[in-house]
Amino acid sequence: MIKSSSIVIAVLVFAGLAGCASEPFDPTTPDPGPVEYTLIWQDEFDGLAGQPPDPANWTYDIGGGGWGNNQLEYNTGRPENVSLDGMGHLRIIAREESFLGNDYTSGRIKTQGRFTHTYGRWEARIQLPVGRGIWPAFWMLGSNFASVGWPECGEIDIMEYRGQFPNVVNGALHGPGYSGNTPLNGSYTLSGGGFNEGFHVFAVEWTRNSISWLVDGTTYMTQEVGDLPGGSRWVFNHPFFILLNVAVGGNYVGSPDPSTQFPQTMLVDYVRVYQAE
Repeated sequence: MIKSSSIVIAVLVFAGLAGCASEPFDPTTPDPGPVEYTLIWQDEFDGLAGQPPDPANWTYDIGGGGWGNNQLEYNTGRPENVSLDGMGHLRIIAREESFLGNDYTSGRIKTQGRFTHTYGRWEARIQLPVGRGIWPAFWMLGSNFASVGWPECGEIDIMEYRGQFPNVVNGALHGPGYSGNTPLNGSYTLSGGGFNEGFHVFAVEWTRNSISWLVDGTTYMTQEVGDLPGGSRWVFNHPFFILLNVAVGGNYVGSPDPSTQFPQTMLVDYVRVYQAE
């Protein structure tokens, strides 16, 4: 596996506006043609087995209480739930165990307070877990989450997945008037196997007027300002931070059943963010 520290690729994105959250927003302004992306932030998860992810890049969400979705796990900062594997991967491990009033433990990490950015290409190479009631996700929240709350801050689900459907991943946008059970969303179905059988690259390409979702370089959905429900607002023109987690149970996937085997591990090979030049 080659992990480049400097990559430039050609994609569709609005030139010269990456990272500019303060410019006046005109939804009628079209995005121009292909420009170049430059890698600006990455974590390759190199290190010794059992080490935590780099604290310069990541912090933890810790606790239980359902996380607003009736999830069943208690998210910890223990290496049993979140650690490097010594082979260039991050492990987020869901376990069936009694812990502080919950029947399961897992992990949820984020770049909040460490790294935020606006626009560009955001991608991760991940091998997913499997099983009914297992809910891994690679997603983003607006950096104003603490001050304005959800969904006003905006949420970009780059990848979320129901473990009982191992060949289908989903992407979604949540904002005021299109959140919870009514997001803008779509799905991608993998032929010839499940996402638990190997690594795949999940990405979004984000401009001032649109966001596109990709799996292994194939675009399967694009959402634009004009796709919003009448009267709602596009809240994706300010910095966002990254989250990675594996939930157990919850409204989206339902509870595990006797067929679900534990532990279940999400392996993350890398996370990379590119901006437009």
